[in-house]
Amino acid sequence: MPCHRFDLPSSRRDFLQSAGCGFGAVALAALMGDQAQASAAQLPQRIARAKSVIFLFMEGGPSHLDTFDYKPLLNKLAGQTLPASFKPPITAMGESGSPLLECKRTWKQRGKSGLWISDWFENVATHADDLAVIHSCASSGINHAGGVCSMNTGSVFGGRPSLGAWASYGLGTENKNLPGFVVIKDSEATVVNGVRNWGNGFMPAVYQGVEFNSDGVPIKYLDNPKGVDRKRQRDKLDLLASLNEHYGATRQDNTELDARIQGYELAYQMQAEAPEAVDLSKETEATKKLYGMDQEATAVYGRNCLLARRLVENGVRFVQLYSGAGSKWDSHKGIEVNHSRLCNAVDKPIAGLLADLKARGMLDETLVIWGGEFGRTPMSEQGDGRDHNPTGFTMWMAGGGVKGGRTYGATDDLGLYAIEDRLHVHDLHSTILYLLGLDHTRLTYNHKGRPERIDQNEGNAYTKLLEA
Repeated sequence: MPCHRFDLPSSRRDFLQSAGCGFGAVALAALMGDQAQASAAQLPQRIARAKSVIFLFMEGGPSHLDTFDYKPLLNKLAGQTLPASFKPPITAMGESGSPLLECKRTWKQRGKSGLWISDWFENVATHADDLAVIHSCASSGINHAGGVCSMNTGSVFGGRPSLGAWASYGLGTENKNLPGFVVIKDSEATVVNGVRNWGNGFMPAVYQGVEFNSDGVPIKYLDNPKGVDRKRQRDKLDLLASLNEHYGATRQDNTELDARIQGYELAYQMQAEAPEAVDLSKETEATKKLYGMDQEATAVYGRNCLLARRLVENGVRFVQLYSGAGSKWDSHKGIEVNHSRLCNAVDKPIAGLLADLKARGMLDETLVIWGGEFGRTPMSEQGDGRDHNPTGFTMWMAGGGVKGGRTYGATDDLGLYAIEDRLHVHDLHSTILYLLGLDHTRLTYNHKGRPERIDQNEGNAYTKLLEA
C-alpha cells in the first residue's frame, strides 16, 4: 500500500500559498473563524454560564475597610498602634507604628443575606443578594505600577498578556464586526503602565484590547472622509492587504503586521455595526436615569456602564471600565473626601448596570467584577489617609453563575492580612477563566519553547463561588 506524506502548513500564509484550487476552504474558514480561534487554544471546555466579563476596575486601590469589609475592632482600637499580636507589615505598606485609623462610615447588613456594606455604596447594597464578596484577595504588587500590572496580567512586570487577551484567545469573539476586548476609561488621564494593561504580551497582537473614548463618540473616524464611498474604501483596503501580504510572506513571525491587516478589516466591518452598538440615543430616558446619566457626578461612569452593557449584548467578550484613571483612588491623605467623591461617581452606575443586566436576563451570562489593584491599610498615613495593602483586600463578583449573597474568605480582625481562603491574583485569574468555561491549566500559549499560562503555573480556580 503506498505511503502518502502530507506536509501540514505552518501558517495561514503557507496554507494559502499551497492550497491550489482549495480556496473554497478559505470561505469556510471565515465562517468558522470563531471556532478555529478557540480550538487554537486546544481547549476541551467545560459548560459555563458566563459568556462575557465586565471588569469594573477602581484604579488606585479602594479601601476595603470602608466599603465591604466591616471591622468593628478597628474603631475600638483607633488611635492606638498595631497590636503586637499582628505581624508588622512589610515596609512599603507604611510604618507599623502609625496609629490605626477609624472608619467613619455607617454600616448596615443588606438584603436577605445580611451582607455588611457601608453607606458609600448604598445603591450597590440593594443588590447584596447578587454579590459574591471575596474578602481574602492578595497581590504581589506593592506599588501602583506593580499592582495594576499584576491585577491585569498576573505579573508585577510589564510584558505579559492581559486577562482580557487570554479570554479572547481562549474563547474567540461572538461578533466578528466588533473587538473581542474593549477598554474604557473615565477620563483622558493615563492609567499607570498605559496600554500594557490591556496588551497582548507575547501572544499575537490581534488579542490586545481596543480602547474606546471616554466621552463624546466612543469610536472616532468610523465615518468615511467626504467623497470616499464604501466601494472606494474597499478597493483601498484590498490594495493595502495585497501589499501587506506580499511584504509579510517572508516575515511570518511578525504578528504586528498580521494584526494591522486584521485591524483594517475590523475597522471596515465596524463601520456597519459599531455605530448601532454604541449609539446610546436608542436607550430610553428611564434607562439613562437608571445609570445616573442625568446627574453630573455619575454621568461619565454611568455612560460607560451602559455602553458596556450594549457591548456585551452585541457579542464583545471582555469589557474593562476604569474608574479613577491615573490612580485617583489612591488615598494616602484625605480618604474621606477622596473616596466619598469616587464612590458617589460609581455607586449608582454600577447598581444600574446590575439591575439592567438582571432585567434583561443577561446577568447569568455576564460576570461582573469589582475591585482595584489592592486595598488600604488599617494604619493611618498622613493623619487621615491609608497606605497600600496588597496582603488582604476585597473584590466582589456578580452574575456569571456565581452564588451571590455570600462572603468568601476573610481577613484578620483589622483587615490587614488574608487569613482564610487566601486568593492571590493568580487564583483570581484562574477563577475568572474557570467561570468562563476555560481550564486555566490547559489554556496555554507556547512562547520560546515554553507553554505559558495566565497564572504562571501558580493559580487555582476557587470553585466555592459556584457551590450551592
